[in-house]
Amino acid sequence: MGELLNKTLASIKPLDKEAMRKASARQDTLIKPQGALGRLEEISITLAGIQRKAIPQIKNKAVVTMAGDHGVVAEKVGNYPQEVTPQMVLNFVNGGAAINVIARQIGARVVVVNMGVAGDLPAEIPIVNKLVARGTANIARGPAMSEAQAIQAIESGIEVINSEIDKGLDIVGTGDMGIGNTTPSAAICAVMTGQSVKNVTGRGTGLSDEQLEYKIGVIEKAITLNDPDANNALDVLAKVGGFEIGGIAGVILGAAARGVPVVVDGFISGAAALIAEGLCAQAKDYMLLGHLSVEPGHRIMAEKLGLKPIVTLDLRLGEGTGAAIGIFIAETSAKILAEMATFGEAGVSESE
Repeated sequence: MGELLNKTLASIKPLDKEAMRKASARQDTLIKPQGALGRLEEISITLAGIQRKAIPQIKNKAVVTMAGDHGVVAEKVGNYPQEVTPQMVLNFVNGGAAINVIARQIGARVVVVNMGVAGDLPAEIPIVNKLVARGTANIARGPAMSEAQAIQAIESGIEVINSEIDKGLDIVGTGDMGIGNTTPSAAICAVMTGQSVKNVTGRGTGLSDEQLEYKIGVIEKAITLNDPDANNALDVLAKVGGFEIGGIAGVILGAAARGVPVVVDGFISGAAALIAEGLCAQAKDYMLLGHLSVEPGHRIMAEKLGLKPIVTLDLRLGEGTGAAIGIFIAETSAKILAEMATFGEAGVSESE
């Protein structure tokens, strides 16, 4: 593995148990019945452990949206042409996508990264260019990428998150854009969870029953042909993954190494989370699951990672939309811990 990746993996430590103990103790003194705020209490305690602060703080927020194309679209596994990927990147830049709307509402910056867009993008647009190649190879005909490219993709994600943390960052959400990317994500899910392709594959952008069966067949063919090693996350990424999936995995690992919580978005980000956890099991402790996608494999990913979704809104868009909503709720949990009065401060008697 690459030097930056190895250094990052070595830097991921267990959560700060003492900070979590103090956060939990303060929660128990706030002016409410113990546990009355449910998951909001749990999330604030997790944030304390990640940030290594008894009272975590969330001010600087970002969503990193990684874009990349996939050679498997040549197999006609979806309803949209590959030209949509660069068109949507431009929409992100222009502020017109759903992620832009939600990010503005929660006060988060959107960082758009070109990991592997096949089409042309204007040179002057304000995106981060980490192009590995113009789209992956067709996984139904061979590996998606070389091992060197897989490492490059992950390390590019680490570089992006390190740069954002250096600018000031308390929490990050992951997002994606790439026509056809539910196909490699389903392949990763099937391989790394041991579930059948049929159980983890959904309709993506709205496939018919016949199209879904065909998509399942393409994924099964790709797994059989490439034979990825379920115990080697780098091998899985290289053989059936995507450049943006590798980039998101790098964001997760880089954030974990520097004590920044990561709110994971939907199915594609979930595939990246499986890769990150496969490279470092400790990394999952730094993840919050923003939402539960309607893609059937997303629930299976969540169970494998041991993560509970913050919200369930039947989303299936990607872009980081569910992660952004999760960031808002995580920030709310931190503010409650920091700003809510204790029984003593409010002069209210605690129950016997």
